[in-house]
Amino acid sequence: MPRKLISAIKEQSLPLNDQSLDKILEAIGNARIVMIGEASHGTSEFYSIRAELSKRLINQKGFNVIAVEGDWPSAQAVNRYVKGYGNEEESARDVLLKSFNRWPTWMWANEEIEQFTEWLKEKNTLLDKKVGFYGIDLYSLYESIDEVLNFLSENPQYNVDLEHARKAFSCFEPYNRMPEHYALSAARFTEECISEVSSLLKSLRNHEEQYPDKHEEDLNVIMNALVAKNAELYYREMMQDAISWNTRDQHMVEAVNELIKYHGEDAKIIIWEHNTHIGDASETDMKNEQMINVGQLIREQYGKDNTFAIGFGTYEGTVIAADSWGDPLRVIDVPPAKLNSWEGQLRAAGEENKVLLFTEDNRELFNEWIGHRAIGVVYNPEFEAYGNYVPSRVGSRYDAFIHIHQSTALRPLKE
Repeated sequence: MPRKLISAIKEQSLPLNDQSLDKILEAIGNARIVMIGEASHGTSEFYSIRAELSKRLINQKGFNVIAVEGDWPSAQAVNRYVKGYGNEEESARDVLLKSFNRWPTWMWANEEIEQFTEWLKEKNTLLDKKVGFYGIDLYSLYESIDEVLNFLSENPQYNVDLEHARKAFSCFEPYNRMPEHYALSAARFTEECISEVSSLLKSLRNHEEQYPDKHEEDLNVIMNALVAKNAELYYREMMQDAISWNTRDQHMVEAVNELIKYHGEDAKIIIWEHNTHIGDASETDMKNEQMINVGQLIREQYGKDNTFAIGFGTYEGTVIAADSWGDPLRVIDVPPAKLNSWEGQLRAAGEENKVLLFTEDNRELFNEWIGHRAIGVVYNPEFEAYGNYVPSRVGSRYDAFIHIHQSTALRPLKE
């Protein structure tokens, strides 16, 4: 298999340059949802190339929504900034540092995102239909509760929903804004308490046409209530990895669907997430654990012709990560990939940065099962061989792949 795969890579790959990025855009065609991945949350090239592809999608194909693997309230601050809703005296750096202040801060508060945010703000001044920037993750349980309560408190005409929200969110009061405590205690909750959060969301939906649409306040209250509902379920399940993983990715797809509903059927959306979320889980060994992900669900819901997934990888370099959850960030050396891995085979085919496009004519050349490296916010290279390689059928997991031979660490706004 290795020799055959190396030959296929040599024959099918393109050098990474402006022309090959144009080829990716051609391959995207009329797809309405483009999912752009990353093999780590701390690699500069993944962020900068993803930003460049997004600029082209906005400029050349009219994409108008960016949905990222970040919390809704934090990303909303960026959305307000790029759309001119916020304090005009603030800079992108100010907004990112203030809004993304929970670990891992570097994932969004970094120079690469700062540069893209400033570009997007300037671009939006030229557009009638401004491009939005939204977080679709669900870790902001308490921040989202605060957002819903603040909105309803400031709008007394929705008093029924305010009382409903106070009752629903009273479930979380004993846990001192520490969701992990809620997870340990949730088994003792009554079904009545749990169902209150779901019924609150239903009630808010019933009234959403009455909410003011200035600065997207109507979207904001619905999305924060959605986060609270799904985060409650996620934290109840977090002791069961496969189940809580599925809940999280199902939430992110639900959030994407809400954004498309809000922006209209002609909305075109770019999704920024880790490869493990946007690369079709049914083409990995995740399916053996009954795990699903965003990439799989989006393909199933919208069809392969309407979606396009782009993966990333690197052979070696440096990355920003931490030794354990909550630890300070540091620059960590990424060792050369194993020869019998996807990244190792890409390197064996030549040291240049490359682009591969997968089509119905060539997918099978890249569909032998092979380990594909994934690095998270916690990373220990010494144990990489035991848990960082995801067996995958790469040709079907993605529609395109970008390989960086030697990558460099992301540049955080603060250490």
